[in-house]
Amino acid sequence: MVNAAASSSTATGMRPVVTRFAPSPTGYLHIGGARTALFNWLFARANDGRFLLRIEDTDRARSTEDATRAIVEGLSWLGLDWDGKAISQAANADRHAQVARAMLDAGTAYRCFATQVEIQAFRDAAQAEGRSTLFRSPWRDADPATWPDRPYAVRVKAPREGETVIDDAVQGRVTIRNDQLDDMIVLRSDGTPVYMLAVVVDDHDMGVTHVIRGDDHLNNAARQLLIWRAMGWDEPVWAHIPLIHGEDGKKLSKRHGALGVEEYRAMGYPAAALRNYLARLGWSHGDDEFFTIDQAVEWFGLDGIGRAPARLDFKKLDNLSRRHIAAMSTDEVLAGVADFLAATGQPALTAPQAKALRAAVPLLTGARTWPDLLEKARFALIDGPVIPDDKAAKVLDDKGRALLDELTPHLQNASWTRDELEAEIARQAEKRDLGLGQIAAPLRAALVGRMATPSVFDMMIVLGRDETLARLRMAAGTCRADPVQK
Repeated sequence: MVNAAASSSTATGMRPVVTRFAPSPTGYLHIGGARTALFNWLFARANDGRFLLRIEDTDRARSTEDATRAIVEGLSWLGLDWDGKAISQAANADRHAQVARAMLDAGTAYRCFATQVEIQAFRDAAQAEGRSTLFRSPWRDADPATWPDRPYAVRVKAPREGETVIDDAVQGRVTIRNDQLDDMIVLRSDGTPVYMLAVVVDDHDMGVTHVIRGDDHLNNAARQLLIWRAMGWDEPVWAHIPLIHGEDGKKLSKRHGALGVEEYRAMGYPAAALRNYLARLGWSHGDDEFFTIDQAVEWFGLDGIGRAPARLDFKKLDNLSRRHIAAMSTDEVLAGVADFLAATGQPALTAPQAKALRAAVPLLTGARTWPDLLEKARFALIDGPVIPDDKAAKVLDDKGRALLDELTPHLQNASWTRDELEAEIARQAEKRDLGLGQIAAPLRAALVGRMATPSVFDMMIVLGRDETLARLRMAAGTCRADPVQK
């Protein structure tokens, strides 16, 4: 296989590929985060590497167990399995602080005794005078003899001249002037590590070779490089992927619709369809649109990721979902329906319903989601009287019921094969000088209570002679008295 991994292997000194997904457990698994996880998973699997999960729970006030659970469940549902146990970033705080002290000892970081009041006063004055508000600590090169006896923050020594260059596998060569970089705090005055330090230390300790994440983190890369280089660690390959925008081209927000993976699951999209769709949001392999996860693993490379923001398009998702459902085996369909019902808190199918659905699956063409498929399968899943909706009730007027009453004896004596049933209905239509559709309409209404259904003859075969005739007799004799449910 030839892809971007070849050049990436060289960049990491032929180290085995290790990627990671590092969400903050402050909410649901965002659709953008899910795509980031997918790209990391695909790259690792495409290169016989490892895909790791790190929960960045250092914000203890906002991190919750429920959010962590939602992230884990979302990844599991998508089929993005990770290697080893999920890692808690907060649990590594002592290690993060240890690295900050190591930088102090090496002279690549320094003690800063400036207070927040002093820093804010500097920035206010600089802003008023039209100067840069980038804080330059007076303690960077201070004589230790002048150090006051009070708490201090640890700042990394950023280069003051020249440029920092990031050779990004997606964005290309990114150059940042060093005079734009501040001496970033890595350890607060209370001894707690900052997020920027924690990310770098964890990536190093986890052996991460490729940092694949949203391009909103591109500016962070230059600052994080300060730590990588201060510690003399091998830098990862950077790959900053474009964000997902709404159909209007604006930053994704609630006004664009579903944002969390669990919402797509609850809407009834199969995991395979959502994986396929997310893979195509910003990555391409020629003109291929519909593909399996195995094909995605075979084809995936960083060179296929574009630089422009991807746009959500629910029509494309619906189309892919329809094709994935159509390509599934009957067992896969039943498993998908069971997962959907469980995820939405609905009762599971009974054994007879599952058996009926299994028989009906070949007829359920064109379904885009699991609710769509269940609606098409309604004729086989009805448990109790068939209650027609408004459109079906109009068809089951006096004339429609009389027609059903006349047809029932003929169908009772017919051989119960599709060809024979179709031939018998055709004979009865010709005998009454009616079109086939004029007879099919009341049959649909009687069998399922809807007017948009699979083929009448297919439904009759799946239902069987006894159930079909029972529904026709009920519709012919009692529908007038039944309430209409909407």
